[in-house]
Amino acid sequence: MIFALIIAVGSILAGAIASIAGFGIGSVLTPLFAVRVGTQLAVATVSIPHLFATALRFWRLRAHVNRRVLVSFGITSAVGGLAGALLHTYSSNRSLAIVFGVLLLFVGVSELTGLARRMRFGGPVAWIAGAISGVFGGLVGNQGGIRSAALLGFDLDRQAFVATATAIGLVVDGARMPVYFATQMAAIARVWPLVLIATVGTLAGTILGVRTLRRIPETVFRRVVAILLLLLGTYMLLRG
Repeated sequence: MIFALIIAVGSILAGAIASIAGFGIGSVLTPLFAVRVGTQLAVATVSIPHLFATALRFWRLRAHVNRRVLVSFGITSAVGGLAGALLHTYSSNRSLAIVFGVLLLFVGVSELTGLARRMRFGGPVAWIAGAISGVFGGLVGNQGGIRSAALLGFDLDRQAFVATATAIGLVVDGARMPVYFATQMAAIARVWPLVLIATVGTLAGTILGVRTLRRIPETVFRRVVAILLLLLGTYMLLRG
């Protein structure tokens, strides 16, 4: 009961963060689920609330999607996502926890130092970064930071940037989730109550997040998110 409450609160927070920052559902929920089910299954189960919340965010922003970038960048990301999901099925809980922890620490440090806002990839490097972000998305469900840095090289306005990044996240989900279901469906089904709670929570957080978090200064919000990621990353490394 207590763990279910933690998942509910965490999922609302994750959905709210993602509605502003464009990432956060996997970063927040995967460590929480990993406490109960291990990192490998946590990545697969969290992909379900991630899909629904991302789809809702996409629906609200769909008019601003840059289709040219979505098609070209989305292809490399989808290929990477499929490759990452296949690697995920052969990885151990310990190795996934370490990779996930390192990624969280990288994103957190990048945000606190300002590197995240200065980091951008252009030309062929952007496509490579897109593929790499897809691989990490399929492997550990965490791709937002690298994908955002890659998309900065495409000269998109703010609305088009967020909308296109959200659409690409959906593409990666579509590539990776069939692999998870084919290999871990029975295990996912055993924890369906937690998955349902997380799905409802992320949807609620997505809807309510913008209104609530708009009142918080952006600098304060970004620092809080960065510190949260650092704490979660440290926990995952220690767990690994």
